[in-house]
Amino acid sequence: MYDRSTSIRLTNTIFISQSFLTASQIAIFTLLSIMAVELSGRESLTGIPSTVLTLTRAFVAVPIGYLMGRFGRRFGLTVSYGVSIFGAALGIVAITQGAFWILLASSALLGAGRAGAEQSRFAAGDLFPEHERGRMIGRVVFAGTLGAIFGPLLVIPGTWLAESVGMDANTGPWVIGTILYICATLIAFFLLRPEPMLIARQIAGEEKAKNTEPDQDARPIRQLLQLPAVQLAIFATLISQTVMVTLMVITPVHMNHHDHSNSAVSIVITAHTLGMFGLSSLTGYLIDRFGRVPMMVAGAIVLLASAVIAPFSPTMPFLVIGLFLLGLGWNFGYLAGSTLLSDALRGEERARMQGVNDMFVAGAAAFGSFISGPLFSVADYWGVAIAGISAVLLLVWLIVLLSPRAEFKKKNA
Repeated sequence: MYDRSTSIRLTNTIFISQSFLTASQIAIFTLLSIMAVELSGRESLTGIPSTVLTLTRAFVAVPIGYLMGRFGRRFGLTVSYGVSIFGAALGIVAITQGAFWILLASSALLGAGRAGAEQSRFAAGDLFPEHERGRMIGRVVFAGTLGAIFGPLLVIPGTWLAESVGMDANTGPWVIGTILYICATLIAFFLLRPEPMLIARQIAGEEKAKNTEPDQDARPIRQLLQLPAVQLAIFATLISQTVMVTLMVITPVHMNHHDHSNSAVSIVITAHTLGMFGLSSLTGYLIDRFGRVPMMVAGAIVLLASAVIAPFSPTMPFLVIGLFLLGLGWNFGYLAGSTLLSDALRGEERARMQGVNDMFVAGAAAFGSFISGPLFSVADYWGVAIAGISAVLLLVWLIVLLSPRAEFKKKNA
């Protein structure tokens, strides 16, 4: 019988492990581009490690989703955190040996680990009935806030730790990341019990008993992709991610062109991160209260506002508000899409299709990063913003087209 207290405990376990993971990731990202230049000797290769990380994350999302569907969430998350341990450790070797190619291998492993870890939001969604699912997915995404706050702060103590054992000071984030990845792995392996997918089956069984519906076999990916609810969920997360990344990555360059200081850039990015993660719990409540599609519409409206406000003036108030709204619009669209996707699927289908969704999202992130530079060089910041506005209008059209048919109740799934 479904026990809500068990679901709460497992969600808290996922939250803690994700907090360790995100803090480690951001600590490493803080110096990743700097080490890329130092080890390669070429500024043109600055973004290669992060690109490798993102592309690996995209490629691994589907296989890890299948693993979770076959062997369970605990197995998938433990493997993902464990792979991250090796990725961070390999980063230490890369810096110690001065080998750029090892840094790329490290980034690939970190991307593979992140691919599985990001599906933890779906694991939390598995643990609760439909009317609570959005709120609990939002709670796990909120772990990103802790990572954003504490990740950069870990760089200094990591440096001290590395120096205290006679290592290169630059290995600090990778050293402390290795430690936190180990903690996350142990927490997932020992404390994520019972298996979240067993809880999901209990919830599904009780819902079937109420609805007196016959059991159905898991449908293939091709058939799931034909469901309007699945299509809408994927488009919402994918377009929200693309617009957010495209504008976000070029904003520091835009600010540098207008002679803003590094501290000013930090303030703007902090505001953006707060918008992305800080209100996730509230977003989850609003999704459960008002519905998935209305929150997608709200996300589109906020993204449109951000794409107008951010380039309107190069002064700090416009940039801070614009980038905060950019993060908040992503938060609305990303969480609403993730929740709708969980609603539309059942059992083993969830892990498999969620892996496909995250592959698309990671690919969108790589695409957004790639096109932002050329767009900026040709049409400046307004050009990037107009491209974002066009993508959001496409999302609005897709919502109008698909939402009337996106019946995601279990009886129609």
